[in-house]
Amino acid sequence: MTQQRDDTHRPGAPAEEDRYHEERDFGWFTVEPQPQEQPPPAAKPGYTLPDVPEVGWDPLPSGRRTWVSRLVLLVVLVVQALLTLRLGNSAFEDEALYLYAGHLQLHHLQGGPPLPDSFASYFSGSPLLYPPLAAAADAYFGLAGARALSLAFMLGATALLYMMTRRLFNERVALVAAACFAVTQSTLFMGALATYDALALFLLALAAWLAVRTARRGWWLSTLTIPPVLLLAVAVKYASLMYAPVVVALACLAAVPYHAWRSLLRLFLIPAVAVGGAYAALRLTGSDVLKGLRSTTTGRAVGHGVRLDMLRDCAEWGGLLFALALLGAVLYALKGRMSEAPTLQAVRVPRRLWRVLMGLLLTGTALLAPAYQIWIHESVSLHKHIGYGLLFAAPMAALGITRVVGSHFRHPQLGILAWVTMLVLGMVQSTSLYHAWPNSDQLITTLNRQLVPDGHYLVEANSVPRYYLRRQVDFGQWTSTYTITYQTKDKKVLTGEAGFKAALTDSYFDVVVLDRTVTGALDDKLTKQLRSEGKYRLLVSIPYHNSYGNGFYQVWIPVKKNAPQQQP
Repeated sequence: MTQQRDDTHRPGAPAEEDRYHEERDFGWFTVEPQPQEQPPPAAKPGYTLPDVPEVGWDPLPSGRRTWVSRLVLLVVLVVQALLTLRLGNSAFEDEALYLYAGHLQLHHLQGGPPLPDSFASYFSGSPLLYPPLAAAADAYFGLAGARALSLAFMLGATALLYMMTRRLFNERVALVAAACFAVTQSTLFMGALATYDALALFLLALAAWLAVRTARRGWWLSTLTIPPVLLLAVAVKYASLMYAPVVVALACLAAVPYHAWRSLLRLFLIPAVAVGGAYAALRLTGSDVLKGLRSTTTGRAVGHGVRLDMLRDCAEWGGLLFALALLGAVLYALKGRMSEAPTLQAVRVPRRLWRVLMGLLLTGTALLAPAYQIWIHESVSLHKHIGYGLLFAAPMAALGITRVVGSHFRHPQLGILAWVTMLVLGMVQSTSLYHAWPNSDQLITTLNRQLVPDGHYLVEANSVPRYYLRRQVDFGQWTSTYTITYQTKDKKVLTGEAGFKAALTDSYFDVVVLDRTVTGALDDKLTKQLRSEGKYRLLVSIPYHNSYGNGFYQVWIPVKKNAPQQQP
């Protein structure tokens, strides 16, 4: 069924009927006419069978249905957890960066030195929220513990999606929505990655659930509960700001059947409270947060992604679920319910305008992140950001599947085909994306053997070794190929390519690691200098394989360097 849970009533049940009239403004609902009952034929003499009910189940909410639905939801969550836990690799650059910053934050809070870098100026979320939380899990349980925290958040987001959809429609649609969202590549990938995204998505799901949960209550409850959650979601990951208006619109639209036009108050009160809270938070945190917000989100520089390639990627990652959401929005707009319960004399369903607006809101949200990133040619993290919109589109996709399956599960094979297709795509795509970076275990082992007291290390992408070797090497001992400020022996300060070449000439670095993945042109020039000057020798070339092919790490050490000592 696709009617709302409280849109039905039993004949001869005045108590329930009074409750519906008290809770809802029926100007937003229509009553679907039922065929008039034909008079029964005259009974023939002799024994006659009693009347048999047309259906053997009750369409109204019941305790048994609730517990069965929760049991099925538990199965869905177990499947999601198993699919996520099958992914494995060494730390990704973003994971290593956030966890390392979190450890520095915790050390500073425990009386350690001030932070050596302004993380707030270039992080895509507040460095005071997720990084310390993940670092605490990492301190006790390692990288697996930090990733398990993300998995817990993603499981919570799926459960909240079920709860929200159940209130908007019914248990069947809610279970299908949770099952579809649980197997998408973005859900599996973010659940296995220790980054901001899982926590931010959980908070957005919590805000969306609150928007639907408080729809029956007065405006004051939604105004008090939704803005703090939205503010926290935006603070955790600035890209969540794109979905804050969607939550506000959902809170208003979900309240229309209960409060009619008075629900429009929420369109103004919720943003007003949120803006006030954001202003107070910015006054406390300083200007670095605004700088990070502009550089990573609102004023992000135009990238180099090819729009056609990005569009194809979006179609692969979320095209099927989006197509089902479009189908569900159209079918829901055309008809509010599937007429599975002919015993009900009348079923009140929302008017077509309300159904059209709800379908457009939930389905259209899936286009926000792809449209914005394709517009600015930025492909970074698109495979994760697309999952934010799929969270909102999943209820409409589930509604489309239930309509295709039909009343009384007439065509279950169609629903199974759609879900299995999403399952296979999600597994294959998440596996490929999770191996887009090389495994760095062998590199870390090699670097650990070459560490010297107060040494200096040039590593192309140094966030990963900096995280793994944080107990042996301080922050200032690392240099990446992104930038350098080097002072020569004659006190001359050089930057950029000149600084790197001068440092190599002076044998400043104790280890040099190049892999031609980020700064390929500079790597070629530095490699040529390393070979020609003869001050460094190639210690080892470590091969690796990722989703894009094969490569290798070139590890160089000074020629005059003595035999390395094993570090404890």
